[in-house]
Amino acid sequence: MPATGTPRSALSRHGLRRGIAAAAALPLLVGALASCGYGSEAEKDDAPKANTAADAGTKLSASEVRIGYFPNLTHATALVGLQEGLIAKELGATTIKPQSFNAGPSEIEALNGGSLDIGFIGPSPSINAYVKSKGSNLRIISGSASGGVKLVVNPAKIKTLDDLKGKKIATPQKGNTQDVAFLNWIAEKGWKVDPESGKGDVSVVRTDNKVTPDAFKQGSIDGAWVPEPTASKLVSDGAAVLLDETALWPDKKFVITNIIVSQKFLKEHPDVVEAVLKGTVKTNEWINANPDKAKASANAKLAAESGKPLDAKVIDPAWPSILITDDPLAATLKTQSEWAVKAKLIQQPDLNGIYDLTLLNKVLKTAGKPEVSDAGLGATK
Repeated sequence: MPATGTPRSALSRHGLRRGIAAAAALPLLVGALASCGYGSEAEKDDAPKANTAADAGTKLSASEVRIGYFPNLTHATALVGLQEGLIAKELGATTIKPQSFNAGPSEIEALNGGSLDIGFIGPSPSINAYVKSKGSNLRIISGSASGGVKLVVNPAKIKTLDDLKGKKIATPQKGNTQDVAFLNWIAEKGWKVDPESGKGDVSVVRTDNKVTPDAFKQGSIDGAWVPEPTASKLVSDGAAVLLDETALWPDKKFVITNIIVSQKFLKEHPDVVEAVLKGTVKTNEWINANPDKAKASANAKLAAESGKPLDAKVIDPAWPSILITDDPLAATLKTQSEWAVKAKLIQQPDLNGIYDLTLLNKVLKTAGKPEVSDAGLGATK
């Protein structure tokens, strides 16, 4: 760390003029340090101090990286990593251009259109985009989160899972990750629902998560299969949790958020992608080691996005239901794609090459962490 001032003895030896010059340089030095992520925001609490590209005097191959995410707790890696400056530290002089999205299709459109480089997104949009582009537009390069999805219902109308028959249950969007899971659950009950219209033994009402709480209050839906924090918002409005989706999975783990990258950006700027992954791995480690501080950090970022933080009665029950992980849980993505095929939402997909975990496993190995699997769906070199 360079000195931030000149000792008084030096001033007397070298003269007042040199002392004045050193003092004048001080604001520039402080500004340079802040631009490298060493400000009070980046160093608050016990967030890890990274050895950044800027520290080492190394410039990365891109001057900026555009990162997309949703203002959801299931995107906690992005929320906390940006809020605490942990991703920025690894990028050094490369600037992050964050972009917030409310739905997978709009984020994929941005990635395909060249206005987004890296994104946090659910498995179903990743699968759909990869298949539609015949494997040419993206790669999944890391996991981010598991769980955080619940079936919540009006307890006056629905007391058991069998009571869902004939009721109106919301999902965020046709073909999205929660919609696919709910349609599969319905099918396993032996009930019939048309995947396009949502009509059948259960009425599947595709509703934006922002609108779902109002729809529930007005009685136009009887419940919802939704991610956090929407599930806990509904509970705070009188709903009850009837099922946590983790209960349906053998190891109680399933991918809810991946990190994707455009193949063009990965090919042209692998050093930048690796730096981002160093930041996400360190962010995930910090989140898991400091859950309460991480929860507050995520809420601060959400407040910056929406103008107000989540109420404690929403975020407190929502936060512990989400597992933050580097593992993409690739086998569960394969299962989710099979559910979408069974629901006739997509044709049988060729997912070979959808993952490229080379850089993630390099980062994990360097950090002394176990490498993760692509379930046989990795890109060939």
